[in-house]
Amino acid sequence: MDKKTRDNLIAKSNDFLKYETDKVITWCSNCGNYGIQNAITRALVLEGFGRRDFMMCFDIGCSGNGSDKVEATTVHGLHGRVISLAAGAAVANQRMKVIAFAGDGATFSEGVNHLVHGVRNDYPMLFVHHNNENYGLTIGQASATTPCGAKMAGAPDGVVIDPINTLEFVLSLKPSFVARSFSGNVDHMTSVFREALKHKGFAYVEVLQACPTYNKTTPDAWYAQRVRYIEDLEGYDKGDIWAARKIVEDMEENIYCGVLYENASKRDFMSVQKSREGIKTELVDEVKHFDVTELMPEWRWVPSAG
Repeated sequence: MDKKTRDNLIAKSNDFLKYETDKVITWCSNCGNYGIQNAITRALVLEGFGRRDFMMCFDIGCSGNGSDKVEATTVHGLHGRVISLAAGAAVANQRMKVIAFAGDGATFSEGVNHLVHGVRNDYPMLFVHHNNENYGLTIGQASATTPCGAKMAGAPDGVVIDPINTLEFVLSLKPSFVARSFSGNVDHMTSVFREALKHKGFAYVEVLQACPTYNKTTPDAWYAQRVRYIEDLEGYDKGDIWAARKIVEDMEENIYCGVLYENASKRDFMSVQKSREGIKTELVDEVKHFDVTELMPEWRWVPSAG
């Protein structure tokens, strides 16, 4: 983080503190979720968001345990369904920035169908994928992103199926914004989140994080040796989707982080709805009470006395 940004953050320290709650944080020591929460609240402060300007939606899992740790509008939803929950809120009221969080299990197993259509429809929201490569909250079962060969709960002899390359998958869906960061670098995460918050469509951000309790295959030190930054790659064009697809092929040696792809000209879901042309109000403003008495049948069901 440069000096100007740091000074700005210090100047807004009171705003930063207003996001805090008195709830006890129960993540394991050295869990990447601490860094992610710190980075997203930093980014919100630096981008000038007040508590009423955003909504956070949380899936089940370790990441979901952050749902009561931020003093704002938060919802703890169903497993694998956070994108559909967040998308509904995002299209209903675009005055409020909607941010959704989910782990690798919820994103690429239970909720992969919602991810696909969230990206395709380009809902106006930020989605943060916590990728610790296992089901951490349920004691370390292998997920769709667990490396082949890793010994996990339920796979004591080692995982035998290659993991999904998450960014290859997302980039194949013609997204409008794809980024990656590492939970061990809070300054970089903050920068990436700030860019994602400014994006008007579906901003997909993967955060690589170690699980200090259950995933011994890719600890922080493993990532620290391999993480590279797109900002240091001379001549990289984040508007070139084929360049992005090429650079994310490497999951072992040079794992590039940063804003990997952005299509700023793509129109988000609400902006392409013909029925909304010329309408200035939000959907939430149009909710009214309707008397449906006339639509009901004349008879009424009455429970029997028995």
